[in-house]
Amino acid sequence: MSEVYAARRTRLRERCNAGGSAAALVSRAANVRYLAGAAPRDAVLLLGKREDLLVCAVPPDERPAEGRPDETLRVHVLSSPGGDPAVAAADLVAAQGADSVAVEEHHLTVARHRAIGSVAPGLRLADLGGAVEQLRVVKDEEEISCLRIGAEIADQALGELLESILVGRTERHLALELERRLVDHGADGPAFATSVATGPNSGLRGHAPTDRRVEEGDFLSVCLGATYHGYRCEIGRTFVIGTSPADWQIELYDLVFAAQRAARESLTPGAAYRDVDSAARHVLGSAGYREGLSPLTGHGVGLEIDEDPQLAPAAMGKLDACVPVTVEPGVHLPGRGGVRIDDTLVVRPEADGGPELLTITTKELLAL
Repeated sequence: MSEVYAARRTRLRERCNAGGSAAALVSRAANVRYLAGAAPRDAVLLLGKREDLLVCAVPPDERPAEGRPDETLRVHVLSSPGGDPAVAAADLVAAQGADSVAVEEHHLTVARHRAIGSVAPGLRLADLGGAVEQLRVVKDEEEISCLRIGAEIADQALGELLESILVGRTERHLALELERRLVDHGADGPAFATSVATGPNSGLRGHAPTDRRVEEGDFLSVCLGATYHGYRCEIGRTFVIGTSPADWQIELYDLVFAAQRAARESLTPGAAYRDVDSAARHVLGSAGYREGLSPLTGHGVGLEIDEDPQLAPAAMGKLDACVPVTVEPGVHLPGRGGVRIDDTLVVRPEADGGPELLTITTKELLAL
C-alpha cells in the first residue's frame, strides 16, 4: 500500500503547488488516514517542503482496525505531553524553509489557527479547502473491497436478527444486539449509531432507538452499517411484524421500493447528482408525498459514513465510476409509521454491469 499512499500525497502536493503553497498541513482525521494509512488521535500529516511527516501526540496504535502508518512515512511523536501536533507541524515546516503552508480551514478551530500563526509568524497560511475530500470521492478497488466486506458483515448481522423473536423487545435492545453482531462477525465497530424504529417511529431517518417495544402489525425499520478497516457502509430495510401486511403498508412499501429502484437505475457515470435524487423524488412526489421528504436521496460513503457526493436537489456535479453511494428514500406518515429502504452501491459503467449492489439483504416486504 505504500505506493498507493505516496501517489495520493503526490496528487495533493501537485494541487498545493498549483495554488502557490509549498507545503500542506492535513488535520481532519479521515483525510490523514487516507494519505498516511493511519490517523492516531489528534495526529496531523505534514506534506513538507523537504519531507513528509506524520506528527502525533502519542505513538500510533498497532491494532489493525486503527490502520498502520505508511512505512515510508516518518512518524514524529511529540516529546512533551499536552502538545498540539498541528502547532508542532507548523514549527517543523517553517524549519524546512517553507514560506507558506495550506491548512484545512474548515477543520481547524480558530484557537488552533491562531496558535499556528503564533509559533510560525513568518509562515503564510493558505486554505487547502476540500482538496483531500475531493480526492477521496473516487475509490480504488482496495477501498471498494473493504466496503464490500463491511456490507457482507452488515447483511449477516441483519439476517441473523430477522431469524430471532422480535415481538416484545425494545428498539434499544435490538439496536444493541445488531451492533454486537457486527463486531462478532469481524467489523471494527458500527459505522454509525444503529437505528431501529417500530410502529409510529418507523420510516424516520436517523431515528434514535427508544424503549418502545415491537408489537404485532408494526412496521420495523432498521438502518445499520459496519466499519471494516476504516471504511463504512450502510443498509436499511423495513419489515412487517408478526402478520400479513395491511393494504396501506403494502402500498407504501411498493411506492418507496419503486422510488429506490428508479434512483439505483440512474447511477451511471456522468449522471448529475441532482438527477439521481430527482429520479426517486419524482416517484414519491407523483404519489402525493412531496412534503416531508428527506433533504437528500443518498450520499457518498468511505472513511466517513457521510461523504461527497450528496444526492440532493441542489447538488452540483456528476458521478464518476468507482464512486460508492447510498440510495435511501423513505416516507414517514406521522402517527402511523413509514418505510425506508437503503442500499450501498458502487457506480459502474454499463459495460461492467452497471451499479454494483454491495448490500444484498432481500428487499421483499417480509412479515416476521
